[in-house]
Parts: sequence; structure tokens; C-alpha cells
Amino acid sequence: EGEKKKDKKGSGIAIVPLFLTDDKKERHVNSLYLYDKQRDNIAHFAYIKNLSRLVSSQLTAGKRKVYICDRCMHYFNTSEKLSAHSVDCGRMNDCAIVLPNDYDRWLAFRNYNRKERIPFVVYADLECALERKEEESTSNTSIIQHHKAFSVGYYVRCAYDDSKSMYRSYRGEKCVSWFVEELYDLAQRAKIILDTNVPMTDLTPDERDKFYSATHCCMCEKPFAPVDSCERDHCHLTGRYRGPAHSSCNLNYNDSYVIPVFFHNLSSYDAHFIIQDVANAFPGEVDLLPLTKEKYISFTKNVKDTAVDEIGEWKWKRCVKLRFVDSFKFLSTSLEKLASYLDKSKLKIARSEFRELSPEDFELLTRKGVFPYEYIDSVDKLRETRLPPRESFYSSLTDDTVSVGDYEHAINIWERFRIETLGDYSDLYLKTDVLLLADVFENFRDACIESYGLDPAHYYTLPGYTWDAMLKHTGIRFELLTDIDMLLFLERGIRGGLSQCSNRYARANNKYAGTYDSSEPSTYLMYFDVNNLYGWAMCQPLPYANFQWVDDVANFDIMSVTSESLIGHILEVDLAYPQGLHDSHADIPFCPTRDKPPGKRSDKLLATLYDKHRYVTHYRNLQQCVRHGLRVTKIHRILRFAQSPWLRGYIELNTRLRTRARNEFEKNLYKLMNNAVFGKTMENVRNHVDVRLVTQWDGRFGAEAMIAKPNFHSRSVFSENLVAVELRKLSVKLDKPIYVGMCILDISKIRLYEFHYEYMLPLYGDKCKVMYTDTDSLIYSIECDDVYENIKRDIDRFDTSDYAADNAYGIPLANKKVPGLMKDENNGAIMTEFVGLRAKMYALRVDGKKDTKKSKGVKSSVVASKITFEDYARCLRREIEMTRKQSCIRSKLHAVYTVSESKIALSPHDDKRYVALESTDTLPWGHYAIPL
Repeated sequence: EGEKKKDKKGSGIAIVPLFLTDDKKERHVNSLYLYDKQRDNIAHFAYIKNLSRLVSSQLTAGKRKVYICDRCMHYFNTSEKLSAHSVDCGRMNDCAIVLPNDYDRWLAFRNYNRKERIPFVVYADLECALERKEEESTSNTSIIQHHKAFSVGYYVRCAYDDSKSMYRSYRGEKCVSWFVEELYDLAQRAKIILDTNVPMTDLTPDERDKFYSATHCCMCEKPFAPVDSCERDHCHLTGRYRGPAHSSCNLNYNDSYVIPVFFHNLSSYDAHFIIQDVANAFPGEVDLLPLTKEKYISFTKNVKDTAVDEIGEWKWKRCVKLRFVDSFKFLSTSLEKLASYLDKSKLKIARSEFRELSPEDFELLTRKGVFPYEYIDSVDKLRETRLPPRESFYSSLTDDTVSVGDYEHAINIWERFRIETLGDYSDLYLKTDVLLLADVFENFRDACIESYGLDPAHYYTLPGYTWDAMLKHTGIRFELLTDIDMLLFLERGIRGGLSQCSNRYARANNKYAGTYDSSEPSTYLMYFDVNNLYGWAMCQPLPYANFQWVDDVANFDIMSVTSESLIGHILEVDLAYPQGLHDSHADIPFCPTRDKPPGKRSDKLLATLYDKHRYVTHYRNLQQCVRHGLRVTKIHRILRFAQSPWLRGYIELNTRLRTRARNEFEKNLYKLMNNAVFGKTMENVRNHVDVRLVTQWDGRFGAEAMIAKPNFHSRSVFSENLVAVELRKLSVKLDKPIYVGMCILDISKIRLYEFHYEYMLPLYGDKCKVMYTDTDSLIYSIECDDVYENIKRDIDRFDTSDYAADNAYGIPLANKKVPGLMKDENNGAIMTEFVGLRAKMYALRVDGKKDTKKSKGVKSSVVASKITFEDYARCLRREIEMTRKQSCIRSKLHAVYTVSESKIALSPHDDKRYVALESTDTLPWGHYAIPL
């Protein structure tokens, strides 16, 4: 079925798929759904006799016959091309696909206005009482507490005038509505300031000389052409001269009317408490950046009455917007840890608000604090005049109470600051948290502006910020794909990192181990990890432009293309996996695929020994496969492109900045900047959802109209005057350079396979077994006399910089943090035992260290305190599942609860590989020895 509706300009008709069947019959009929939004959504169905005649005019200006794909609404010149396209389209597309056109097919840095600091930023936090809840529970989950906000604090940071910066807080039942009213008042004050154009100050003689001799624009940083007009650009808020600028840059460089409001962990917690008041407190739409109907990356409240100018005209570009942003999506660790990275001299905002404190008291106040969250089960307890006992600081989330030292610190705070009630203690705790968040993020802003020339307060997440910083630094121009088949081809080649347990149990026995038995073979357990694997891959030649299909695929010589070639290739091939390779390749087969394990319903990334059909891969991966015995039986298609190591400069910039970092905060920042840029290359716009937040029933944008839409998906009713409506997407614009992420993922796999097949197997042969692998790491069982002698001999392959200087093996410290080199995760400590149950579920023992235990989906505190190494061994040996209870925070319709849930913590069932009977060995699917 298709939908007929007005296009965006209202001048024509747009036909888009509304419902797509997955079961096309031999005789397939399309029908047209016409509806008129202006006439109460009156609708009518019509038979589509000829789809090509109906929609070709909206797709092409040509008059010849075209063949239309009724799934993605793209056209082809022949029926053969349509048939070939339909194979992928039928599996991957569920709505119309919009691609860039010739006018917007190039992606480069354009956000020059984000070089300027946002004038006003708000940092906020709230505290909650955890009311005990007695409620019916499901079989596995029960509600323990209901979270209710009782206080809010916020700090306004003004970028150009400290006198406008301030901290305010409120404790009481109406704290959230008070907070939203405060933000409204701030928006009104900011509007007056932002609308005022302060005249430019007189230029100094030096500034005047530099202006007349300027060769480059201070905004776009491009040179002035002889015909360009050079303007004096200045800050409209302060009158400060900024530099010479192109006339067009000067006109387009608008001040930001956005006021970011940062909460640490907004998406998962604070948003639930404030969203209803934000939506309803004053007029203006709420724009969502949603993950689901009730979880948002960010949301923005348009302060509607600030869009009206002094003569009553609507100026939407000058509408103040309150953008609620999660600082955790920039700095993804606890506020306590972030603050610990900073020297006390960097806590300038906190110091300004506590300027009367002595250095000793300030040091005391800003160290790790504690709060009895679960003890405060009603606001009445805030009137208590004594700090509760240490046991009352118990947290069900960690199943522990605070340490003796932390409790003594809380007593010290209570006494030194002459606190009278728990409410006063809460107010001080809240104020300290808010000011520390402000200091942490302002230090982050300062470091980013100094290093990259962009203010992160303009952005929603760190990946978005580092992507723009990369575009600005490298100057790269990406060619966006305008061929639908190229795009589907590349999407099929995107596969994440491989994680699997190849052999499930091993014990070490060697001369360095305390339990060495000389009558048994000498064996070692080694945990190797590739240094900055994705950073290494991002330094390799990557595609950026000139994408073309290769015509003569039959005569293409894959082995003739070098890794540093200016032209790269991605191929779609059939591969044969000879049976003679099955045993030597059993630990980690080449060419992982996303498939269903035998007898299962869901897809997983599997490394199998099956022959591969229409496998899409980077040419360097294919070369590696061929070198190790796989046979290319057919080449279907080859996509060629221009490539260069254009990202290397940005990765190396962050590496240099990290080595010059002045504190732990900056070291972690520059590491995150490299890691996050990869995340942005993997952005999948197909996963974006369309959620509208509505506050009324009737009207054009009310809930009734949204629910009546033919693409209505579902709704969540939060309250009488707040509903979230999710709409199915009728079209999606694929305008991201996904080829970058696809190639980084493929190239990164080369390094791990190279280490195993070109170093470990030639060195040890069948005396080494891969126990476990996870994206960038390998755990081995190796039978040899002394593995450390081999590391010392082949030190060019290893980073040994974290070994003890006087290590027992005589290994020199070398190759610190060199990307792509292998590192011994145990740094010379002897791993004695390994138990692997399945991907992301394993345990290992190392002499002199705590047991390492992993169980995906189970909280680390539960794994640490309620699961033992012996549990893993017992689970494997007896083939039993083990459950554990854990407490966590959940939300339902924006009400927040602490819940206790029973979860499968350990399971011996692994379907990613064939588990041999009465053995701890496994085989990859497709191995000749697996019984049929």
C-alpha cells in the first residue's frame, strides 16, 4: 500500500510506502491510500494500475519508462537491475529511502558558529526520597521503592560576565515546578540580552594592522579571494572584536539562542522527573531526540513567547530554546571520579561559591561525599537533627553500606559545617554536586575549545562533537552515496567485533606458577589485548570519494592492490572454506557472518567454516583470507573508491595531546575523543525513531490527530495532559558516510587475525589454543617452556611498558601505548585458571590479584559479591544455570522505581559454537567433525 500526501512545499504530491508486506505473492497488487489532513483526515483507497506512471515524475524528470521498487521508491532503467536490487532491498528496507542529491552530496565541516561559546549554560541536579513500596510483583521482578524528587539545585554559568552566574536551590514538594519556572525566567532575561547588539569596541592599532593584512577569514578559516569583501566581525554581547571575516560568514554567524541545561545521567534518571513540568509549565513545543517513547538523548523546550519581537512579529530564529542535555553522554563516568581527576585549583566555580571556606574546609567539602538515599524514605526524615548511623547508608543497588572512613567523613562534614538537620545536609550535598558538575564540564569546555576550537555545549553527545572536530581538523570532504545499491551493498558489509568462547576450560602449569608439576606439560594462560585497535584501524587508508562499480570483475586481481594504494575496493564474493583448513582454523575462522545458530531464531555474529555466498568485505580482509587458504569461487560485484589515511592526523593529534595532558582529566578526554569518533562513523539513521510529545487532545498537533495518522505506531499516556506518540517512519534519509565505519570494522579484524595466524600459529602450531576472543583481545592456552622468552625475543610485537621494571623475565619496558601492538593484560602476573561459559561470560584467576569475573547484563557489584570463580566452574561442570537477585532503577511512564529482579547470572548454554559432548572443547559451525 502507498500513501498519497502533499509534499513539503505543498506544491505537489509525494507517494511513500505506508505498509509493506514481507510475503509478496506471484500476483501482487498495490493500493493507494489518500488522505486530507485539512478535512479531518478523510481517507480513501484506490487501485494502483501502473506504479511507474504514478510516481516516476517525483523521482526523475526523464520521460522514458522506468522500473520502480515499491519498497524504497527508487527507480531503475531495466527490469534486470530492479530484480538484482530487490534481493537486498526486500531484506533491509521497510520504508522509502531518500538519498542526497547532486546539491547536497558532499559532507564537510560547516558549523563555524559553534566556535563561539554559548553565552548561558545551566548545570542542575535533584535529590529524591525513596518511598518504600509494597506492590504486587511479577515472577521475576518486584518494586522496592518509588523515587520522588524533594529538592533541585542549579547553577547558571555566563560565558562573558561572572556577575550573571549564580547558584539557586529549592527544597519542597513543588521543587520541579519551581525549577522550570526559574528556567522560564532565565529565558526571558537571556532574550533581552541576546537581542541587544552591543557596538563594536574600537580596534587597537595592532588589531587594525592585522585586519588590513589579513589573508584568511577568522570564521571559516579560508583565504580571502580578490573579489571578497572583508568585514570586521565582533561579538554582539560584549562588543569584542573577533577578527576579519567574509561578508557572508559575518552575516551567517548568528548568536545561539539555545540555553543548554546539563544533568549528569539525564536520559536514564532526571528526565523522568522534569519532563511533565517542562512540557506543560508554559507555552511552547517540546522537540525530542528520542531513543524510545520515554527515554531521550535530549529534549528541547521552545519558549514560545520569546519568538515575538517588540512589534509583535514572529521571529522563530530568535526564539530561546531550553535544551536539556545529558553530560554523561560526553563524560561517561561518575561525577565523583571525574572530579577526582581535577586538581583543586581547577574547581574555580565551587571555590567562588564557597569563598569563605578555609583551604582545609574546601578540601574536606569537595572530596567524595556520601548520602543516605534509602534512609530518606519520606521528607519527614529531613527534619531529623542527627546523622543516621552508618548502617542507614546501605544501598540496595550495591548491596553494601559506606565504608568506615566515608562515614567518618560525613560526621566531619556535619560537625565542621554546623549542620542542624538532614535537610541542611542534603542541601549542602546537592550544592556541592551541582558545582562540581559545573566545574568538571567547564574544564571540559575549556580543554575542547583550546584543542579543537569548538564549544561542546553546542552538541548533544561526545560522538557528535568529536565528529565535527575531526571534520574541522582534517578538512576532509566526504562524497555521500547517491546510488541505493551501493548503500545497501555497504550496509551488508557492516559487522561488529567478534566475541566467542572457543575452549571452555584450562589450567596453567609452568615454572612460574606456585602449583607447578614438572611431570606434566608446561602450559601458560596468556591474556593479550591489542592497543587501541580502532585507533590503529582509523590510521589506515580509508574511503572518502569517487565511488564506482568496477565493470570487468572477472579479470580483477585482488592480490595486486597494495594496502597503501590510492584506490581501494570492497568486494562481494563467494568463498569456499576447504575442509583441509577446518582443524587449523577452528579457533577463530575467517569471515564472520551475522546468522542464526542452528535451531535458533535470532541473528548473532558467528565465525563459521561454512562456504560464504555473496560475502561483502574489504579488499585487505579478502587478501588475508586468500593468503590463508580460502578460495574465491566467484566475484559478484566490486566497488572502487578513492582512499587515503585522512583520519590519521586527527588520531595522532589526540595522541599528542594526551601525552602533553596536564592531569588525568585531560588524559581521559583525549582518549575518549578518539574512541568516540569511531562511534559516530557507525551511526545508523535507520534506528532513529519518530516520537512526538503532545500536551492536548484536539487540534492539528494534538494527540487525536497523531493517533489518526495512518503511520501511527503506538502511544504512552504519562498523565492527563502529556502523551508520547510514536509514528512509523514513512521515509528515511541515508546521508551518513557509513562506508567509513564499515571499513574501520573490517580493517580492525585484520590485526587480530594477523597476530593469530601469522605469529602464534607459526610459533606454537597446535600447542596453542584460543580460549576466548572479544573484538580486540585473545586469551590463549600455550604449551611451551617459557612464553616470556618469546615475548622478549619478539618485543617489536608487544607493548611491555606496564611490566614491573624489575620483572622476573628480564623483559625490557618498550613500545608504550603504540597502537596495534599486543599487550599482556596481566603484565607478567601468572594466570592460573580460565573458565569460559559463552561470549561475555567468563572468569579467570591470576596470582596475586582478585579473580576477574564477567557476566553481561549482571551488575558488577552482584558479580563481585554474589558470584564466585567456583560458581563458573560448577556451572560448566554440572551444566546448570544460576540465578542471582539484583536491584536496579527502572522507569515506567516516567515514574521511577527501584526494583529487585531475579536474573540468570551464569549459563552453560552457548549456541555460537558447537559444544562437544562431555568435553570443554567447542567447534565452529560448519566443521566437518560436527555430527549431522
